[in-house]
This record gives sequence, structure tokens and C-alpha cells, in this order.
Amino acid sequence: MNIDQFAFPPGSNKRLRSYDTASTGSYRKKEEALEKLAEDVSEIARMQDVLFAQDVYALLLIFQAMDAAGKDSAIKHVMSGVNPQGCDVHSFKAPSAEELDHDYLWRCMRALPERGRIGIFNRSYYEEVLVVRVHPEFLTRQKLPPQPTGKAFWKARYEEINHFERYLVRNGIVVMKFFLHVSKEEQRKRFLARIDEEDKNWKFSAADAKEREHWKDYMRAYEETFRHTSTSWAPWYIVPADHKWYSRIVVSEVIVKTLRALKMTYPTPTGAHQKELRAIRKRLMEES
Repeated sequence: MNIDQFAFPPGSNKRLRSYDTASTGSYRKKEEALEKLAEDVSEIARMQDVLFAQDVYALLLIFQAMDAAGKDSAIKHVMSGVNPQGCDVHSFKAPSAEELDHDYLWRCMRALPERGRIGIFNRSYYEEVLVVRVHPEFLTRQKLPPQPTGKAFWKARYEEINHFERYLVRNGIVVMKFFLHVSKEEQRKRFLARIDEEDKNWKFSAADAKEREHWKDYMRAYEETFRHTSTSWAPWYIVPADHKWYSRIVVSEVIVKTLRALKMTYPTPTGAHQKELRAIRKRLMEES
């Protein structure tokens, strides 16, 4: 799979409608994709071990989407093979009073992964140019100094995010950003399923339906975000999400190929360490 086809070109004016939400790529059968997903899950687990041992890089996976696009299930399935001791998932909801007393990046900075670990953001600081862009009244809660709130304000936020991510990458945190692109019709079907199937009722709230009314505003906000924040160092991947099984294979392929490009290896023991290991081995063998 060529993962470049899903990357939003930096500085591009592409529209989201140019991406097929129902695509299944070269896969015609779900079973074929499930086999490939299993291979990728195994490979991610193997490379996580090297990531931890090398202790040079960290991995930050950011997931953004409209409601019911499948973020939770993508994280669950793609990361099912990793060692939970080396992986942290953070879901960012509406900011608390404490978080509003800090800058908008603060709560995400606190959750950044350590070297050797994988951090997953289920929603992120990008809410500040998405939800807040669609609902600018939320800005009044952020206690910002007086300043213009037009295009210049949002341009400044995009620049701040780009600088922040460049800083992370330069310090060894590999940033991968996924937008699970679901169609409005598919969201409608999933909402109905959450209402009609009793064991899914807990997933649905009136607020979800309310946000659906702002669909066009969200699509514009996402397009603007991708145009300004999809960069060579932290690209956005637009993942077809009408078929959950395919979105998972796209996410897993991006992760695998990005990790492979790092060319990570296990640390090579120093001569002194090897000598020490030989001495310990000799003592252990003598015990038998």
C-alpha cells in the first residue's frame, strides 16, 4: 500500500470531498484486509520492543474525526498487540477549570510520551482549531488577553501548532496525525445503530446529534486545519472511514512504514558490557 496517497499535501488547497470515504483500496474482501492487519499488528509489536530498547524515539499518534467515525475501535484493533506498559492513551474532552487556567497546549504537553514509548491522543490540541473554530464563543472561557479574533488569530494558532510539532520531531517524538474521514450518511447510519441497539445506547448523546447540524462548518474547519498544519515533519493522513476494517489497515500501514523508516536497532553492548556478561555467564554455568 502506498501511504502517500492518504497524506494531505502540505500547503495544498485540496477539498475533503476529493477523498473517497468509502474506499477499500485494492481490497475486495474484508478477510484479506484482516489478514494484513494481523501482520501489521505483529510488526508494530516487534518494533515497539526495539523502540523501547533503543530509547531514542517516542511515537505520538493523534486521532481526530467526527463523531462515530471509529477512532476508539481503530485504536483498539491497531494497537492490540503492543505491550500496554509502553503505551498510553489520552482522551481529551472539554477542558477543565484548571486546564483553562493554562495555555491551550498545556494539557497535551503533560501527556507527551517519554522516549521509547507510544502516546495516543484521542482528540488533541487540534480541538482548539476545530471545535473552537466552529464555536468561537468558547474562546471567552480561555481568558485570553484582548486581541483580534479573525483570520489572523487562527493563522497564529496554526503557526504555533506547527512550531510545537517541529520542536517535538527535532527532539525525537515522531508525530503521526490521522483524520478518520466518514461520510455524513455513514454517520447517520451509525447514530441510528447507537439508538436502536440497546447495548450501544451509552455511546450516544443529544450533543452528538447537535454537532451534526454543524457538519459543513466542521468540514471547512478541517480543510483549513489540514492546509495549514499538514507538514513534511508532521503530515496529516486522510483515512477513508466508511468501512472500519479498511480504516484500521490504513492506520496500521502508516505506522509500520513510518517506524521502519526510522531504521531502529537494538543497542549494541559495549566491550566492557560484553566482558561483564561473559563473566556472569561463566559463574552461572559453574553453578550447574
